[in-house]
Amino acid sequence: MNLKVKNALISVSNKENLVSLLKTLKKFNINIISSGGTYASIKKLGYSCTELSQYTGFKEMLDGRVKTLHPKIHAGILHDRQNKKHKTEMSKQNFPSLDLIVVNFYPFQKIVMGKENSKKIIENIDIGGPTMVRAAAKNFKNVTIITNKDDYGSLIKELNTLNGKTSIKFRELMSSKAFGLTAYYDSMIANWFNKKLKIEFPERKTIFGKRLQKLRYGENPHQQSSIYVNDYNDKNIGFNQVHGKELSYNNYNDMFASLNILNSLKKNSGTVVIKHANPCGVSENKIPIVSFKNAYASDPISAFGGVIACNYKITKKIASEIIKNFLEVILAPSFDKESLKILKSKKNLRIIDISNFEVKNHSSIKFFDNAFLMQSKDDIIISKKNLRCVTKLKPSKRDLNEIEFAYNICKHVKSNAIVLCNNFSTIGIGAGQPSRLDSCKIAVQKAKQFQSYKIKNSIAASDAFFPFADGINTLIKAGVKTIVQPGGSIRDQEVINAANKAKIKMLFTGLRHFNH
Repeated sequence: MNLKVKNALISVSNKENLVSLLKTLKKFNINIISSGGTYASIKKLGYSCTELSQYTGFKEMLDGRVKTLHPKIHAGILHDRQNKKHKTEMSKQNFPSLDLIVVNFYPFQKIVMGKENSKKIIENIDIGGPTMVRAAAKNFKNVTIITNKDDYGSLIKELNTLNGKTSIKFRELMSSKAFGLTAYYDSMIANWFNKKLKIEFPERKTIFGKRLQKLRYGENPHQQSSIYVNDYNDKNIGFNQVHGKELSYNNYNDMFASLNILNSLKKNSGTVVIKHANPCGVSENKIPIVSFKNAYASDPISAFGGVIACNYKITKKIASEIIKNFLEVILAPSFDKESLKILKSKKNLRIIDISNFEVKNHSSIKFFDNAFLMQSKDDIIISKKNLRCVTKLKPSKRDLNEIEFAYNICKHVKSNAIVLCNNFSTIGIGAGQPSRLDSCKIAVQKAKQFQSYKIKNSIAASDAFFPFADGINTLIKAGVKTIVQPGGSIRDQEVINAANKAKIKMLFTGLRHFNH
């Protein structure tokens, strides 16, 4: 059913794009009611408008906390135009209908992003706006609700097409958007309170997100997908795409995986190569070009079509190495002019500036059909104080530094995980196997395939304990001289005995790092 718009109430914090809307409302002789800054803006733009207090006969109070919360406003929004009782009551009170509500909220998220105190944040929790929006959205059969300046164009088109009327289809769509906004807004506020009160797992968990981009498809072409921003700054996620094709679902998935690892590496020295959300090469070296080459050399076959993340500036020299290989994405905090020129010669290579990216969320969530699991992130970084040597042979200071590196990489590999390292670079990774023994075999196989000469005296890290000695025997036989693992198996002594017999070093961390 198409309904004529006679009266509109406009109350907006964001006053962009008002002129075109006001012009259209004037065209169809639609009366406008407004208050405060919106009223002043409308008058300044040269359009007639009734001030809210004049309309209700009630002056706003409590520093503006109460102004739109009035029966004349909410009855005007909520009454059913087809209900005789409602019509009689409205006529008795001499309350006109409000047919169009244009509202956006106090900028709570903008205030939260600043360094404002709690008092100012609280005052920017909108009450009147969401109340009107919910009322109008509920009564979409009779009322048009607009909550986004980007929808002004659609409203204008609707009014022009239907000669000052709106269709039920349009009103229902806008209602859906309105309830989405109120849920989003309330979720932001709830999450702010939870953070303030240090409540990590509230009784009711809401997740707010604004769609950043529709993606071509999901993991596979038959799946639909979008990426959402879960942050008060809903404009971006800290990625600036400098060049290349549109990012895909799989690109984003691999990029996030690479950045999780990169965050644990020393600045200006770390390189991560990711394929299907698993690292296939990681290196740390003060000389960036060496770091890149070592990371890529870990598994150059798996790296084909992968994602590379660096925490150093990409120079001409590094860029010249990068383009020798087929890669989907390169992430770095900065690129010099010469490097960009070289990298842009690859038409489809996605170049991402991550100088504005920062890790903010310390929780991880996995969704199922009607449930989700939530946990704190595994963001513990192992240091020397966590290490306990359990063998007769003790590690050197350099050993300890590299053991830290190996174990902190291992936690990012899908379980069961085995990581072989030499000179602060991975040389073989066994990932995602149901059997830890199989992961040991794969890690050794990878190392033998590409860098067999580095296996001797290498370090092996395991994300969980060895239930039997067969896994470490596989590593020892290959040439591994140091093993780091959590410990905690009922057969720990059997494993320690095997290590002592082989005259290798073994250290326990006491911390398991499953990444299923």
